[in-house]
Order: sequence, then structure tokens, then C-alpha cells
Amino acid sequence: MVTDVQHTPTQLAAFREARRRYVTSPQGNLSLVNTEWITGDPATGQTSYGVAGTWFPLPAGESGLRLEAAAADGLSVDGVPVDGSVVVRGKDSDRPSEVRFGDTVTGYVVASEEGTYALRVWDARSDANRDFGRIDAFDFDPSWVVEAQFTPIQGGRAIGIEHLKDGGKTRERVVPAEITFTKDGADVSLAAFQDDGGLLLVFSDATSGDSTYGVGRFMRVVPDADGTITLDFNRAYLPPCAFSYHFNCPMPPAQNRLSFAVEAGEKNVLNAQGALLH
Repeated sequence: MVTDVQHTPTQLAAFREARRRYVTSPQGNLSLVNTEWITGDPATGQTSYGVAGTWFPLPAGESGLRLEAAAADGLSVDGVPVDGSVVVRGKDSDRPSEVRFGDTVTGYVVASEEGTYALRVWDARSDANRDFGRIDAFDFDPSWVVEAQFTPIQGGRAIGIEHLKDGGKTRERVVPAEITFTKDGADVSLAAFQDDGGLLLVFSDATSGDSTYGVGRFMRVVPDADGTITLDFNRAYLPPCAFSYHFNCPMPPAQNRLSFAVEAGEKNVLNAQGALLH
């Protein structure tokens, strides 16, 4: 059994408090109120639900969107009030832009793998933030701190990952290693793919759709130098789409759909009355 200080009830409590602070923050999961892809006519642009301004695609290869707004709309980009036309650089830029629509409403621009761009709008006073009660979770269980083997795959292995809103289409992700362990006599091989500079493990299990969120759960994992990797399922957390319908989350690849129950980690998002938030 792994006994590192990072895998104790006290450390888990700190992790969960950090999660609560994050999901309720002004640009936390609960605050996302819209993701709108701007794919209209570059000459006429399009408006975005709930916020001011007209948004235009930029020429292929340029990061972000063009925004037209009047001073009376009260918008600012990177702290500068907008009165006319301005480029809002995307998150794929070295210097992404920040948009402010009002006291509690902010936004930024995200890119797709195809090179299109969407406006994301966040409201610190969203209905979800208002109604949020807590993240329900299992109690700490040391048996779910698992020592696994991390075996690199030369050149990596590409797998297709489905996303919740992509209609069955897949996006290619690189799996750099095999993660293997034995749990209660069952041999398990998991695929963690590269994401935001680290490794993300997306999995489901026999609790999914029963006592835990139906789409599955996430874990960030870090291999050790000696060829092992510690999987602390107590730190399994809910994907962003459990908090807002405006996220498009990756779904577990086939080999990460476990037949047994992982009774550890976060379960579901609850409202203030203790029912499911959505």
C-alpha cells in the first residue's frame, strides 16, 4: 500500500476544498453560461446569446475573433474599453485576450482543432453558482491508492477519443505509455492521454450512472522516475460537463470503461437541497 503523505485523509480534504473554491470561482465550472462558435459570414458577423457586441471570424490562420461594439455597450478587452472594432485573441495565442462584459460577466475565445473559434462567457452569479450546494464524494479509502506500472510506448500510441457533443466523431489523442495494475485479482490496463501539458485519465466504472456521474470521471496522473505511477482514485474528480451543459467533455476510451466499482473520489454535483444540480 502507498503511504506517501499526499495520499492521506488530511491531504484529500485540502484537495477537495481547493476543488470547491475552483468550481465556484468567477471562471470556474459552475460559472460557464455559454460556449458559442462564431462561424457566420465574416462580412456580417453574428451576435452571441446574452452579451453585447457583434463577433466576426478572422482569416484562416489568425488567432481569435473580431469584435465590434459601441462604447455604450460597456465592453472592455484586456482592460481597454471597446468603441469600434478590436481583435480578441484566442486561448491558443501567446497573449490570449480577456473580455469583460459587466461586473460579474467575463469571457475569452477558445479554438477548435479545425481552426474555428468560440466565445466562452462566464457569469460569477450564474444560476448554477447560486444553486450549488456541494460536490458529493466517497470517504477516503486507502485501498484505492494503487501502485501501477508505467511502461512507455515508443513514439506514443494514437487513440480516438469521443466527446460528449461530437456526435460519435473522435479526436486523436496520444497515449505515451501503458498503465497497468492488478486490483482484486483483475488485471487492468488504462490509457492516459496528453492534455494541457500533463496526463489525463478519463474513466468510467460500475458506479457510473448509478452512484456517480454517468459520463465518467477524470484523474490527473504523474509517473515516477522508477517506472511506477501512483493512481489515487480518491482524487478522481468530476469533469466540467457535470457542472455546466456548455462544456464538451472527453468520454472514456473503451479500455478505460471498468467493469468493477470504483467507490472512491467525487460522485455528483448537488444543489443546496441535496438533489442533483442538473
